[in-house]
Amino acid sequence: MSVTPDSPSDLTRRIVLQRAAAAGLLAVPAAGLLSACATGGDGETQEQSEGTKTAENPFGVKEDAALEVIIFNGGYGDKYATDVHEPLYKKKFPKAEIKHEASQAISTVLQPRFAAGTPPEFVNNSGEKSLDFGALVADGQLQDLTDLWDAPSVDDPSKKVRDTVVPGTIDVGSFNGKPYVLYYVSTVFGLWHSGKLFKDNGWAPAKTWDEFVALLDKIKAKGVTPFGYAGANAAYYMWNVILTHAAKIGGPEVLKNIDNLEPGAWTAEPVKQAAAAWAEIGAKYIDKSFEGLKHTDVQLLQNQYKVGFYPSGDWLENEQAKDTPPGFEYQMLPIPSLTASDKLPVGTVRATAAEGYFVSAKSKNPRGAMEYMRQMLSVEGAKGFTNVVKSATVVTAASSGYAFPPGVASSQGALAAAGQNVVNLFFDGWYKELDTEARTATNELMFGRIKADAFCERIQKKADAIKADSSVTKFKR
Repeated sequence: MSVTPDSPSDLTRRIVLQRAAAAGLLAVPAAGLLSACATGGDGETQEQSEGTKTAENPFGVKEDAALEVIIFNGGYGDKYATDVHEPLYKKKFPKAEIKHEASQAISTVLQPRFAAGTPPEFVNNSGEKSLDFGALVADGQLQDLTDLWDAPSVDDPSKKVRDTVVPGTIDVGSFNGKPYVLYYVSTVFGLWHSGKLFKDNGWAPAKTWDEFVALLDKIKAKGVTPFGYAGANAAYYMWNVILTHAAKIGGPEVLKNIDNLEPGAWTAEPVKQAAAAWAEIGAKYIDKSFEGLKHTDVQLLQNQYKVGFYPSGDWLENEQAKDTPPGFEYQMLPIPSLTASDKLPVGTVRATAAEGYFVSAKSKNPRGAMEYMRQMLSVEGAKGFTNVVKSATVVTAASSGYAFPPGVASSQGALAAAGQNVVNLFFDGWYKELDTEARTATNELMFGRIKADAFCERIQKKADAIKADSSVTKFKR
């Protein structure tokens, strides 16, 4: 969908980002990407359970129909499902058996299931080995969630579920105008550090680039690696920093042009400037061994006060809860301004919705899975999630007055302070090959094997190839 800068769609997206960081848009790629793993041999839907529709049971869930729940066991774990959402469903349907499984490799577990035509009802599709949402939609595997959003809410039957979430939430998970994915968790990105480490050393957060570099020098002088990310599986964290910085330098159109595969979008001057600035950080302040490490390795080093800044989203605090020492006090810093002529202010952040959930259209009990989502979107379900993982959801009434831990409180404070100055990008969800190329080029840049010009030219070449490939479905915003 192509929209002008002041269209209702853009305004809605701004509202989503400002109020609850709930903006992210994946779209349908060329059909058939999962044709080998998303349909059963005969393509038929399993025999589905159906009960009687009532005011209390708006989807007509059969009360004793089993429900299978698959949860990505990543930064948020699966305790929120076992301790909050599943009990809510079980309370409503006590005769129903819930089969629960947690995995860090969703595609590995589920591709054979889709191939066999026996998919589970409810899936938290996330992580490094997630399934391709767009390909699943193209193959007819995801349940249209229109009935969910039009159903009466659990807390106030006079309100539809769609009226209880941040405006624009439905659009976030829509494909060609139909809602197929529930994005549930608010996420803010930035540079993470230990509040204790900074307080103990008298270091103040930087707002300008000169202040930032001077701060990195102070951190280095203390024997701490000033900046780090994991090259083995988290280069995404770093290209996110570079592109967010490019948007601050040149304005939000920089990211819009990248998403839209515009000619020269990656070789635009703001992208080059951001890449060059961060290449210098890589040359002077990163331990080169980090290229071979995974994200949890570098995160653990930071918890041991061996790394100063780490780029990530605000799932980080919960993901590291077991390894974070008392008093560590996670804090998030927005990316400092490169120069006084940056088009967006220093407080600008990237914010989006994380954690996608879907209902399998060809499962045995999709009605039950939609009811499970309806319970997730209740105040009790959303507050329970927040209590367990210490992160905000898109349910507007659930975060009011909640005392978040230091890190999330910091990121939510940064989001509130940003106001309208919130950016986002979508190309990685639309074009997986471009995301892969960006990750590879980012490691090349940050670990000193190429310069900023080559970084930009390499990714632009891949973007141009994708644009010229008629087999790839194109998207605009």
